[in-house]
Amino acid sequence: QVQLVESGGGLVQAGGSLRLSCAASGGTVNTYTMGWFRQAPGKEREFVAALRWIGGSPDYADSVKGRFGISRDNAKNMLYLQISSLKPGDTALYYCAAKARATNTRGAYNYWGQGTQVTVSS
Repeated sequence: QVQLVESGGGLVQAGGSLRLSCAASGGTVNTYTMGWFRQAPGKEREFVAALRWIGGSPDYADSVKGRFGISRDNAKNMLYLQISSLKPGDTALYYCAAKARATNTRGAYNYWGQGTQVTVSS
């Protein structure tokens, strides 16, 4: 069973940048498709970005394309999300998620972290 712990959130001004990190343990992480989701106050959790375990191009939500970059370091069991040109609308709790040997980057994920808060001030 995979355990996920996010870090790197914080308070940032609009236009600023942050790098979120997700530390994974308890499994062979390079066999997991891993992604980032976010949930803003009063809204449903939404997909942000993901990387398939077999490689290939990242998958991004339209709302973050060109501003967010997802990457992973399998040797360190880490997943990252570089977020830039932040807007107040990006304010949310950001979650790391994983699912084993999945080619579908959307849909249900089996494992979730507790989230890291990103707050963007205008």
